[in-house]
Amino acid sequence: MTITETELPGENGEESDVIRWRRAALRRAGYDEASARELARRIDVDLHRAVDLVRAGCPPELAYRIFA
Repeated sequence: MTITETELPGENGEESDVIRWRRAALRRAGYDEASARELARRIDVDLHRAVDLVRAGCPPELAYRIFA
C-alpha cells in the first residue's frame, strides 16, 4: 500500500463505506471499475474534481491518467 492509499482500522481488507461511496460516484461519472476502485482509495484524489473533469467532457481514460 502506498502513502496515497487509505486503510481504515478494523476493515480487514474490506472497503469502508466511504470508499464504496467514492467508487460508486466515480462509476456513475463514467470511470471503469478498476480505475474507480483505485481512485476511490487514494486520499490525494479529490472526488469532486475527478467527477467534474469527466462531466466537463474529458474522457474517463484520460481523466484517470491525469490523477494516476
